[in-house]
Amino acid sequence: MANAAESMVEVLRAGGVRRAYTVPGESFLGLLDGIEQCDDIQLISTRHESGASFMGEADAKMTGVPAVVMATRGVGASNLAIGVHAAKQDSTPMVVILGQVESDYLGREGFQEVDLTAFYSPITKLAETAGRGDRLPELVANALRVARSGRPGPVMIAVPADLFEHEVDETATKNAQKAARLSIAPPSITSDAAAHIAVRLAGASRPVVIEGGGARGAREELIALSEKFNLGVYASFRRQDGFPNDHPHFLGHLGLGIPEPCLTALRDADLVLVLGARLSEVTTQSYTLPLPSAEIIQIDIDAASIGGVVPTDIGVVSDSALAVREILKHAPKEPSSRTWSEANAIYRDWNAVKPSILGESEGIDPAQVIGEMSRVLPADTVMANDSGNFSAFLHRHWMYRAAKSQLGPTSGSMGYAVPAAIGGALADPSRTMVAVAGDGGFLMSGQEIETAVRYGVSMTVVVFSNGLYGTIAMHQAGFKQRLAGVDIGRVDLAGYARSLGAQAVRVEALGDFADALTTAIGRDGVNMIEVRSEPDLISPSRRLSGMLE
Repeated sequence: MANAAESMVEVLRAGGVRRAYTVPGESFLGLLDGIEQCDDIQLISTRHESGASFMGEADAKMTGVPAVVMATRGVGASNLAIGVHAAKQDSTPMVVILGQVESDYLGREGFQEVDLTAFYSPITKLAETAGRGDRLPELVANALRVARSGRPGPVMIAVPADLFEHEVDETATKNAQKAARLSIAPPSITSDAAAHIAVRLAGASRPVVIEGGGARGAREELIALSEKFNLGVYASFRRQDGFPNDHPHFLGHLGLGIPEPCLTALRDADLVLVLGARLSEVTTQSYTLPLPSAEIIQIDIDAASIGGVVPTDIGVVSDSALAVREILKHAPKEPSSRTWSEANAIYRDWNAVKPSILGESEGIDPAQVIGEMSRVLPADTVMANDSGNFSAFLHRHWMYRAAKSQLGPTSGSMGYAVPAAIGGALADPSRTMVAVAGDGGFLMSGQEIETAVRYGVSMTVVVFSNGLYGTIAMHQAGFKQRLAGVDIGRVDLAGYARSLGAQAVRVEALGDFADALTTAIGRDGVNMIEVRSEPDLISPSRRLSGMLE
């Protein structure tokens, strides 16, 4: 007989799990040992639990296969939670296994004890505490099923430390392995519903699509739909890789700070097809769009998402790719004569890098850096971006042309970029992987460069260093016209990266950046470029000094 930890590993392997991310802890020693002894699952030991969960989240985004993230009791579980929350908001499949205090100590506020089921319930699809060791394989199989089915997301199992050593019957392990391999067919649209939607799309005057994370697997189908029915396409917040940004039907990104001209086509739309998007606060521009005057058709794999934010005229529970394929069967022989050239030109003008508003004596304009990145990097580069005002420059000026080329948390988590790039690179080493961060976010998780070096990861990190929590400074300037607590010390970030094993340089003049980037992507290992950017340029169109005045 195997013990419960060994049996759990066999079930995870059967379910397709290939990597497990963690900071090792004393409350799940048996599971750590079992994974380390398994040839098919790589154990990734990180420097902080937040890094582990961000790596696992990015890994699953790239592959569609749940990664396992693990931590110990209350302290480790607390650190891990930020990436689990990101997975929940981004609909990313994840299995979370937390060691817990021993069964006999539960409920006594034992060492590092927290009610993990209560803690994790709001940020997972399912959270439970195991009561019997012999049922752990069954719980793992169920976690894999729930994490992947419907709207994907994280599932948490808290395991009292003593249960990992319980014996498990071989039959129970085999049954759980079979359950872990189960592939559940996603829901699909009916032919009648598809035909009806096709009629509505063909008959509309100004129909547009808002594509979300649920449509990531429907990219080619969406391109065909936009061309057959002549539809304009918007990307929801941080889902810019769901549709090629250089396509003439692309109308822009529904993110933060989007100017009104870029939203005109959505305001003027008489029909909006919401495809796999949960219509978040940012995507809807603070719940103001789409307008009530538009007919709303929402297709989503999760029934709870349909009509949950915006009243819906037609709602269909279906996998996005299956739905679009069925709708295409009813496409008109010729698309309408409407044109999206004006709306696309507005987006292209906004997307283009213009001459910098900075003077010669000032620092580097991040927009110009993104322009150089567009010139140097391959079109299918994967961008892992952190949160912060620097990201406004990336979202505006980088053009996402390839599928699965954006790793960005809709939860707005700082510290995401570096660990996400590591998880993405481990999942797909063939892609050029670039992490883009500000100095604030980098100082939260930059220590994971050591993890990347130790596991032989190749990636490039670009850090905009302006000595400021820029987003908060901008809000403070607008709200109070003064700042509080937003300064960041001038750390030698390049030196810090080198101490962790990376090859790193600091760039203080724009003219030096392209050569530094070309060198970085041309060699193996972790390469970091610290860009000393101008703190007064708080956003692509605002100076902090002007706001404070």
